[in-house]
Amino acid sequence: MEKHELGTVLGIWAHPDDEAYLSGGLMALATDAGARVACVTATRGELGTPDPALWPPDRLAATRATELASCLEILGVREHHWLGHRDGGCAAADPAPAVERLCELLDQVRPDTVLTFGPDGITGHPDHRAVSAWATAAFAKAAPPGARLLYSAVPEAWERRWSALHERFSVYLPGYPVTVPEAALAVDLTLDGALAERKVRALLAQRTQTGGIVEAVGIKTYTEWVSGEAFVEPAAR
Repeated sequence: MEKHELGTVLGIWAHPDDEAYLSGGLMALATDAGARVACVTATRGELGTPDPALWPPDRLAATRATELASCLEILGVREHHWLGHRDGGCAAADPAPAVERLCELLDQVRPDTVLTFGPDGITGHPDHRAVSAWATAAFAKAAPPGARLLYSAVPEAWERRWSALHERFSVYLPGYPVTVPEAALAVDLTLDGALAERKVRALLAQRTQTGGIVEAVGIKTYTEWVSGEAFVEPAAR
């Protein structure tokens, strides 16, 4: 994949760290090539902890916002927008205001490529699935002519390789992931060298979410695990 192929990029995600896990390498390639990259995050991820006594929602939300800013700086992304939804509340929210706000951002950014979750939400998380629906609806209403909508995907071979790790850390909800054959992928990127190291640094900036798994599996395994990024066209789902 050439660096310039995605053009101006708008990523639309649910929680801090979604953007880096699923598209950190793509964002770094795009910013290095001089492309405009904007990132949208629906929630501040205030429930994303196994220890709510140590990390009450207000404290975790503030920390994750700071972590996300550091992460995006490493990736060269200087444009970020919050949608202001509650963590865990996207599926129950009225979609109309979110879609309207995303339409405004599409008009403002004029992206060539919109990156987001597919309808499955990758992990099955209800917030992810709701954000996918919002982004898809906004794209249909307000995307510039010729823009591409790409859904993050789980390639079959990657899931086979890492299934034990996914089960160990409960990455997916029951019944997930929905895998995609490699032949159906519109983007199939493998990071190596400095680019893989940069993505890992960006993820490590979000320490509240990544520190535990890195300590458990080691930096080498973690780097290999996050080195793939894959997307499909909506018609391929």
